Amino acid sequence: MILLSKLIKLFSDELYQQYGNLLLPGHEKALQAMRTCRTQESPVFLVRCSGCGTHATFPHSCGHRNCPHCQHHDSQGWLERQLEKLLPVEYFMVTFTVPAQLRSLLWHHQRTGYDLLLKLGWQTLQSFGLNDKRLQGLIGALAVLHTHSRPLNFHPHVHFIVPAGALNPIHRLWRSKKGKYLFCQDNLAKVFRAKWLQAMKEQGFKVKATLPEDWVAHCKHVGAGEKALTYLGKYLYRGVLQEKDIVSCSDGMVTFRYTENTGEVTTRTLPGADFLWLLLQHVLPRGFRRTRTYGFLHSNCKKLIALLQYLFRRRPAPQGKNSERPPIVCKSCGRPMYVIATRLTPIPTIQPEGAPLG
Repeated sequence: MILLSKLIKLFSDELYQQYGNLLLPGHEKALQAMRTCRTQESPVFLVRCSGCGTHATFPHSCGHRNCPHCQHHDSQGWLERQLEKLLPVEYFMVTFTVPAQLRSLLWHHQRTGYDLLLKLGWQTLQSFGLNDKRLQGLIGALAVLHTHSRPLNFHPHVHFIVPAGALNPIHRLWRSKKGKYLFCQDNLAKVFRAKWLQAMKEQGFKVKATLPEDWVAHCKHVGAGEKALTYLGKYLYRGVLQEKDIVSCSDGMVTFRYTENTGEVTTRTLPGADFLWLLLQHVLPRGFRRTRTYGFLHSNCKKLIALLQYLFRRRPAPQGKNSERPPIVCKSCGRPMYVIATRLTPIPTIQPEGAPLG
């Protein structure tokens, strides 16, 4: 397996030469963190076995949300929490995107643009839930922002996981829709476009390109919702590319594989600097939340969530279930080890020349 940290060390100079004027502070912070994550250059922590007293050191992880080494525990915990909240109804994945002519605008105004993408997508869905003849109530949604296409090009869009039902909290009534149809996706796209153009006017955003009349919104039936959540959870933490999908690095070129929408696995080859820049385009602004909840699924709507659990005769999901991390196990006796010191300076070692990348 080819480590991303080694690719950063190999091609960072070329990256700064070619894209230095485009790199944002967040990009540089991500590079610095992933360059030393769990390597011989990173600080180490010291552990001691509770049984035989054996000592061992392990490198610290960088903790950056774009690092392919880090936050596996957080990613798994997020997925388990969402699965616990699933209702016994049909689910849909609704996707909103903006046309290619607006991608440059979103790139130069990321925090505002991404926020609008999430908020306007929800406002569109909320209005459809209230006006739908069958639902006529407050719907819920889990939103996840993606900034990449399958081959990792810059392509911002947002996915909403929506249960096919609405809640009337006053009358304590739940209305659901049966079958594989939720909302007309062409109508969703028209309303979303109108809301976006109005928001651009309010923000003072202007584009020289002519915007198309027809925008894209996609509404897909996803059954009970588990597979859709698993798909979205893959890209919530740990970056947009796993290291196992980096196929080769030779003659200054990096090849990685990805899966097309058709299910076909293909590869893409780029110069090393271009490859790093491709990954950095998907580093979000500092503190920006990629995932959000809306409607009766909002984290502040605990009373509505409790009402739903009552209506569906479901017990509340246990809290704190996923907070504990698996212990480090001693190789000598198999007992758990505990941390006795952190952030220690590593002992430098000399790497042999021509060491393989993976």
